[in-house]
Amino acid sequence: MSGIGHNKGPSLESGTAWRRHCWQAARAALLPTLPIEVVRLRVRRAAEIGLDYRTYASIRAASGHDVVAFLFSTNALHLLPHRRELPPSHMQRLQTLLATGRAALAQAPLAPADLAPLMPAILDHAAAAPAPFASWADARARVLAALSGPGWAKGGVVLVGATGMERDWALAARLGYYLPSERFFAC
Repeated sequence: MSGIGHNKGPSLESGTAWRRHCWQAARAALLPTLPIEVVRLRVRRAAEIGLDYRTYASIRAASGHDVVAFLFSTNALHLLPHRRELPPSHMQRLQTLLATGRAALAQAPLAPADLAPLMPAILDHAAAAPAPFASWADARARVLAALSGPGWAKGGVVLVGATGMERDWALAARLGYYLPSERFFAC
């Protein structure tokens, strides 16, 4: 029974195990069983974009969309004002991304023009990143402006970042997924 001050937590009445069982059974019934052909297509798609199946399935489950593009922060790419070259391992990894878009958010003091040597071979597009400590509205506007150039739907874009601030950009812009750079470059 819920009344004033009730926090909607688990009931203290008897029968908790039965209710838990019913909830788990109902949840399992809601989750679809994918046909083997769909699983094979998704495994193939994961390989096309260079992700392991588990990561790809996580992205699909969280966003409900296929990956149309990866948006990298310059932190994730290890690009710095004094070192504007990609590490060789990152360069090889980005060259394997053929079936998806690739863009970068240039964080100050870097500018999108500083990433021009990486285009079009490695990156399709570069834009300015949100300013440090920008409001959510400003971060959302800046990230969505970066997507409007190539015209990618935000639900299919995965932000690859290296800091919590970049995770907040993905949340503010309601992108499809945030993937830590360590996980992306480990695939």
